[in-house]
Amino acid sequence: MTWTDIIKKYPEANFLQSPEYGKMNELLGYKVIVEDFGGKGWAQMIVRDAKRGRYLEIPCGPLIDWDDKKLAKKVFVIINGIARREKCVFVRIRPQLMANRKNLQVLADLGLKKSPMHLAAEHTVMIDLTKTEDELLANMRRQTRYEVRRADKLGIKVEKGRSEALFKEFHKVQAETAKRQNFFPPDLKTLMAEREAFGENIDIYVARTEEDEAVAYGLIIHDKHEGDYYEAASTMLNRKLPGAYALLWRAMRDLKADGCKRFNLWGIAPAGQPNHRYAGVTTFKTGFGGDVVEYVPAHDLVISRVGYLKDYIVETARKKRRHL
Repeated sequence: MTWTDIIKKYPEANFLQSPEYGKMNELLGYKVIVEDFGGKGWAQMIVRDAKRGRYLEIPCGPLIDWDDKKLAKKVFVIINGIARREKCVFVRIRPQLMANRKNLQVLADLGLKKSPMHLAAEHTVMIDLTKTEDELLANMRRQTRYEVRRADKLGIKVEKGRSEALFKEFHKVQAETAKRQNFFPPDLKTLMAEREAFGENIDIYVARTEEDEAVAYGLIIHDKHEGDYYEAASTMLNRKLPGAYALLWRAMRDLKADGCKRFNLWGIAPAGQPNHRYAGVTTFKTGFGGDVVEYVPAHDLVISRVGYLKDYIVETARKKRRHL
């Protein structure tokens, strides 16, 4: 199956299962394995080497009919075999399945256990871009709408591009943002691999003042299917100026004009977790009026029990330390 076929059959699919994401990982030196399960599904798998042990990662996949239990079992027999062939300690997946009792039971019946760490955005905000601009504005929280309009009155301009210089600028500002907000940003090598692999399907948006001072940045990966607000950065000016609001509103309109169907704001805190790393951006993102979506958490298929126990202990401690 081609990627176009996959998107038609599995509309929940996103860029983490795309050939471009596979190419990005190959540029970074990772082994990428793709299986189409005889035309009945798709899984792009990445072999990750970590100090605590090698593992097979399937972000936002596999893409299959999860209601077909016989198919699911066959798929995981194949995945298990690939993991053993690649000498992996475990397989980590985070399928595009809504978080509910039925789907969690499906994963448990396949012998999967909840992972100590997340994989991709399990909680997010999804905006329906098939709505009119007036409807999109009307669906925003009143304060968000006010900030979008205030940005226009203040003369904040938003530009986009994908030049090497702009990616380097973004990397520098994001590193500074990470120090202030205590998160781990991607390195420049990863950003450049994304730029090369995604080509015309990746842009960096920048909100600037009338005096051309940078306020906020957003790295957006997109196609006709979905846009993803994948990475962000900001300067100190963003604390008093609505740069990020102007940036997202411009991105929403651009994606809509290009025929994109939905905008994934990529990562908010789970309900009732005020100390979560994403708690600070949750109010901002939910203000744009999309639907809050909760996917099943990442799950692991254990291949080597002894090796996995070591990984489980390390990751559990890391999750607590990073407030995830």
